[in-house]
Amino acid sequence: MPDIREENKDIFYHVLESMQGIVVADIDGKIIFLNDRYSEILQVDKHEAIGKDIRDVIPGTRMHIVARTGCEEMGSLFMLKNGESVLVNRIPVQKNGKIIGVASFGSLSKADEMSTMATIQKISHLSQELNQYKSELNKLRGAKYSLDQIIGNSPNLIKMKELIKKVAQTKSTVLITGETGTGKELVAHAIHQLSTRSHHSFVRLNCAAIPNDLLESELFGYEEGAFTGAKKGGKVGKFELAHGGSLLLDEINQMPQYLQSKLLRVIQEKEVERVGGSKPFDIDVRLIFTTNQNLQDLVHQDNFREDLYYRINVMNIEIPPLRERLDDIPLLVEHFIFKINKDLGLNITGIDDKVIKLFQDYHWPGNIRELENTIERAANLALQGTLKLELFEHFLLRAEKERSRNRHEVCLETARVNAEKETIIRVLDQTNSISMAAKLLRINRSVLYEKLKKYDIKIK
Repeated sequence: MPDIREENKDIFYHVLESMQGIVVADIDGKIIFLNDRYSEILQVDKHEAIGKDIRDVIPGTRMHIVARTGCEEMGSLFMLKNGESVLVNRIPVQKNGKIIGVASFGSLSKADEMSTMATIQKISHLSQELNQYKSELNKLRGAKYSLDQIIGNSPNLIKMKELIKKVAQTKSTVLITGETGTGKELVAHAIHQLSTRSHHSFVRLNCAAIPNDLLESELFGYEEGAFTGAKKGGKVGKFELAHGGSLLLDEINQMPQYLQSKLLRVIQEKEVERVGGSKPFDIDVRLIFTTNQNLQDLVHQDNFREDLYYRINVMNIEIPPLRERLDDIPLLVEHFIFKINKDLGLNITGIDDKVIKLFQDYHWPGNIRELENTIERAANLALQGTLKLELFEHFLLRAEKERSRNRHEVCLETARVNAEKETIIRVLDQTNSISMAAKLLRINRSVLYEKLKKYDIKIK
């Protein structure tokens, strides 16, 4: 952006001062600008307000939430602590795609504007009803979460959110990868909500939660009399239920191989045949898959079809583990406290900085799910007020065990790596052949080549 000429800076300042009410805060929620009109309404000294937390000056504000989610809020009715009503717009301020602050501006009501405010209140009430209806409709359709609920502003998370927005606009299959507890299902919901299929069904099936002998009928449905115990009239499968919408196959790594071939045919032919049926029928479904295991490793181990892997891995979204986005922990903690207060009827007002430091020093093998459970446990002990360090005794013990286990695993892993490398070198010296060495080591040639590259072993 070109530099603002010095003589024009005064104009920009007076533009802001001429507005009925405007306040600007940085990404940490600290006030960096408050105009005279708003400071008069708030009955605060604008110079003293600068640098203070926005929530201390304007109790009940949602500006910090807008800064956290990056989603603007337009035309919201907000009641100040002095009884004045404000119709506000809250806008996230971005620079190079990263949120650096938030601005809130709007109109302050006067006594002779009550009829206008009554209309605004009616509109606000209707808007709340509409949002409630939308929420109920989304529940019926199956998708509960949106992109706003993926909390964090770390660079790798912002990059992931941008990828989600792009992927949502296509019809290609999506593979979401990440460790347990990172929020893979949440990402799948967000993709559906942002897509052109958002007004159709979002159907989910966890491949690990259903016995293998029932998984096929759950996916494809069955005809009446297809097997002993089949319902009269048959059953509609998940593919049919998701027609026109999206189907999430969670933990696809757990799908048995005999079903993998049927799934491959569905992807290729875009048609489904019920168990016991004789006529396939066309389907229009956007397929989303999740896995917490490396599918390439499973392919090398002959536990997952290679052709299916390439079919489902068209668009890949990898969710970073919590240990790689530690800067997001304060935002996540704030989000979970708000959620826990709402769900459990508690009154937790904050958390000690020492606890945040403790969290940021931890490895988080259970990721975001572990973080939420840790906070909920402490909140149940506190019921109200600030979450102090002494409420996390259970977590401290777990953290120490994890550190001890990690130290032990590092030693074992080093020994394993050294032994593997020495074995490969010895077998190659004996055979002087990649094919023979792979056979003796009982691994595929492609796996052996990967290990040669990994250990920097030169072939003689």
